[in-house]
Amino acid sequence: MNLATLLDRAGRGFANRPALASGARVLCDYRTLAGRAAALAGDLRGRLGLAPGDRVALVMRNSPEYVELLFACWHAGLTVVPVNAKLAAAEFRYILDHCGAQICFTTPGLAPMIGGLAGPGAVIEIGSADWRRLGAGDGMAMAEAQADDVAWLFYTSGTTGRPKGAMLTHRNIMAMSWGYFADVDSIAPGDSILHAAPMSHGSGLYILPHVTAGAVQVVPESGGFEPDELFRLFAAHRGATVFAAPTMVRRVVAHAEAHGESPAGLKTVVYGGGPMYVEDCKRAIAALGERLAQIYGQGESPMTITSLARHRFPRPDEPRYEERLASAGIPFSIVEVRVVDTQDKLLPPGETGEILVRGDPVMRGYWENPEATAEALRGGWLHTGDVGCLDADGYLLLKDRSKDVIISGGANIYPREVEEVLLGHPGVREVSVIGRPDPDWGESVLAFVVAGPGADVSADDLDRLCLDRIARFKRPREYRFLDALPKNNYGKVLKTALRDMIRAGTDSA
Repeated sequence: MNLATLLDRAGRGFANRPALASGARVLCDYRTLAGRAAALAGDLRGRLGLAPGDRVALVMRNSPEYVELLFACWHAGLTVVPVNAKLAAAEFRYILDHCGAQICFTTPGLAPMIGGLAGPGAVIEIGSADWRRLGAGDGMAMAEAQADDVAWLFYTSGTTGRPKGAMLTHRNIMAMSWGYFADVDSIAPGDSILHAAPMSHGSGLYILPHVTAGAVQVVPESGGFEPDELFRLFAAHRGATVFAAPTMVRRVVAHAEAHGESPAGLKTVVYGGGPMYVEDCKRAIAALGERLAQIYGQGESPMTITSLARHRFPRPDEPRYEERLASAGIPFSIVEVRVVDTQDKLLPPGETGEILVRGDPVMRGYWENPEATAEALRGGWLHTGDVGCLDADGYLLLKDRSKDVIISGGANIYPREVEEVLLGHPGVREVSVIGRPDPDWGESVLAFVVAGPGADVSADDLDRLCLDRIARFKRPREYRFLDALPKNNYGKVLKTALRDMIRAGTDSA
């Protein structure tokens, strides 16, 4: 089943409902959007000469045209390669060369750099004369697509090496969309999704369930994330959902606290892409109300491993409230999740090991990388590289990436556990814990701390806090105070950069 069927269906069933908006201004209804995608598809195959399965790169900031192009490519039987527009030239070059993109669309300002790279045969900038010539015809009939044809080629962030291209099929993304309705939140016709996070990543994937339900795709006029703009859009659109990394949620909460603003039209904040600590969750609930939902997934199982659905998000009167807040929820209804030891043997509840997942959302494999595919999908399960445990009730507690576990004196120390404790100090805004080489213990714990504005935080204060709440051997042996933690373009803390600081003997990443 071709994913473009979802828009074709919406174009008929929700024909006159708003489909696409720039800020508060509605641009078109679903009938118009579906017609536009079919017309663009006709020119992709006709005027531009693309063939089924060809790759089309979208090196674009968030824009209404992003939605048009996604569905146009699928309508034409093509594979979309969304690329983070904030990458460096060398990263663009690698991805475009590796996927063999035949054409690349860019938003204004990016075309000169992309055009100078090896790779795509043509670069078309949104708004240019070449762009305006596309989509003027009547369009084409929807191309046939098999369930296992690649729809979205998702390149991993590459924080530990060359990014790999996860092949997400029509089946994978359709299953992800069904999982949203079952295990994340409901969507009604006329609701909206605000794309403040990159559409090349999670926010873009959530276009699909919202099109299915006849919701409005809202692209902020800034094209990105600005908390004050988001609050204006919450007032302009009803039933609003926003997908956000935890760092974004913290900024939204800080804005609400500082300005006393209520997110009137906000329905749901779906957070994922990194750990959301218990204290941050409590602050978000206090500032935004009971509007949170959580997902845990990877590019290889997009947005779909475990969830804390909005309708079942933990409440203070429930047993084990803080444990539930600290968890990543329960497995999606469309996947199986297990925790295994180093020999891939199933571990009982409460024991820590690697998290595995299998089901229809799991990728077909890595683009032109059979060795990595075989390793990641051995035994028919996606090996996530994440470490955690399932409790007796099926809730998953994420510990860390396997490469981030600290082994000190033969004992495993999970950085997230230490980070949760340190964030309990009212003066700590952000923290990241890593291991550093130690001649006696193998590794010792080092904490990088960002204090809040005007906060008075000392190493002695933090040490006392740790000694009160966790075993002595887990406490940091050193605290380093930074103005900010290094992050990638999706807001994830780059522990690799922190380790580089240690090796270089500097205090800047």
